[in-house]
Amino acid sequence: MTEGVEAPQGQRATLNSRSNDHQARSSPNASDSWPELVQKGSCEPEEQDDQEEERCSQSEELQDPAEGAVERRSGQQLATDGQWGWVVLAATVLVLALTLAFPSCIGIFYTDLQNEFQSSNTETSWVPAIMTAVLHAGGPVCSALVECYGCRATIMVGGILSGLGMVASSFAQTMMDLYVGAGIITGLGSCLCFQPSVTMVGHYFVRRRAFANALSSTGTALGLSTLPLLANFLLGRFGWRGSFLVLGGVLLNCCVCGAVMRPLATTPKPKTVPVQLPSQATGLYIQREGLKGRLQSGVSGIMPFLRRHVAFDLMRTHPRFRAYAMGVTWMMLGFVVPLVYLVPYAIAQGLDQDQAALLMSILGLVNISVRPAAALVFGLPRFRGSRCFVYVFSGALLLNGLSNCICGVATSFNMLLAYVLTFAASMSIVGTLLFTVLMETVEMSRFPPALGLISVMESITLLLGPPLAGVLVDCTGHYGYVFFACSVSVSTAALFIMVSFYWLDRQSDTEEKKKKKMSLSPEETESLKPSINIAADGENCQVPLKRTSIQDSDTVTDV
Repeated sequence: MTEGVEAPQGQRATLNSRSNDHQARSSPNASDSWPELVQKGSCEPEEQDDQEEERCSQSEELQDPAEGAVERRSGQQLATDGQWGWVVLAATVLVLALTLAFPSCIGIFYTDLQNEFQSSNTETSWVPAIMTAVLHAGGPVCSALVECYGCRATIMVGGILSGLGMVASSFAQTMMDLYVGAGIITGLGSCLCFQPSVTMVGHYFVRRRAFANALSSTGTALGLSTLPLLANFLLGRFGWRGSFLVLGGVLLNCCVCGAVMRPLATTPKPKTVPVQLPSQATGLYIQREGLKGRLQSGVSGIMPFLRRHVAFDLMRTHPRFRAYAMGVTWMMLGFVVPLVYLVPYAIAQGLDQDQAALLMSILGLVNISVRPAAALVFGLPRFRGSRCFVYVFSGALLLNGLSNCICGVATSFNMLLAYVLTFAASMSIVGTLLFTVLMETVEMSRFPPALGLISVMESITLLLGPPLAGVLVDCTGHYGYVFFACSVSVSTAALFIMVSFYWLDRQSDTEEKKKKKMSLSPEETESLKPSINIAADGENCQVPLKRTSIQDSDTVTDV
């Protein structure tokens, strides 16, 4: 046979045909030219093998059009885990301080807004509720803008919107003006700044991703500790209108942070190849006319958009993501409400405005001290690749929910201080691991749409939480019931996440054991059967535990 002589050429032909086959699958128009590519690959000389491998690597970069915009813009370059990534991380810290922590400082103006517009607790609480809800609900819009214009331009536009919203709110004459200015416009601008920043950190850091996410979450703590003091200072000097005007200028600093969010590489965005439809499908498209055809074509285009920007398919096919999304959504119903009602509750207990603002600042300072320490701990090698992050997250969330019971019975500054310390420490762990657990749950290429879907789901409970708490205060006349309700919401969410992931982990471990057992050969399975050693005539012999037929009955009888 001549196979031994022709082996090198056959291997090259096989390698070329496989690379061409891979390129054909990744290209929409490759179905017509596939035989020609195989024929050409089998006849190419040895010097062109490197060119085939280069074309195969290029086809791998184009094979998944649903990947995140940052990865496509960066040409799939690996993250540096440092260098310019530290600049991006510092900018993200500042962005989170000015966006996620900003609704909490609205509580400083809570009483003044009630006196200015003669509004109830429910009406006033809609201002931070709408701001926080729009901040999370704008995820799909933010994802589409990032795909079209990139993270840098999106963050800069968001900084301009958030600043203009607060400036317009300083001229508000009714509560509806505050809903539109501070709620919708500022909330949407904060969303366009917050989500691309978190995404950029995830792309710049891979090996140190847990550490980078934990360190970036200190931005929220920085905002919680400084913005209430700044708002209280501005309120005493300029009133709430002048304070809103100055805070609008402060939010414009997000544009500076967006300017440093450069892509990982300068390679241009790959051009999309138009899809050639088969003749039968083309005929069907030609037959579609009128309003019905337009509606059908519009609906058919919605599903790719939703898959690219809102990961509804993960809710159906990914049980871990489904459990995490449902738990976090229920958690947000009472997680941020204490930040809105802590200052009014402290004032209702007899504390002055400065002491109430000091409690918010202490809450932020505890976050600043705990989150970097948590970042160092969770960045250790023993935590990389482990599945313990979700259990630490749910345990801290359970402690956070139970701590609200302390505030419900607190009547003095010392008791409120104990509550703030416990609440802030557990809140730091939750904020540190919130995005890390999501990145460990789904692939990084699906992280932007997954974050967009969770943000949309969160926005519903974030919008309902403060107004429902306001209704509870108006009906009972006491703020303590608000904190008890928050305790029930957050604690049940923590238990749901913990139990769900424990059950899913046990199920996956059982499936892995079954796969290992099925993968064993019959000889290996036979060798695993137990045996008994019997000493006969001074020698050891191994007798398997299975029935054997006795062929020589006379010999057995003589023995």
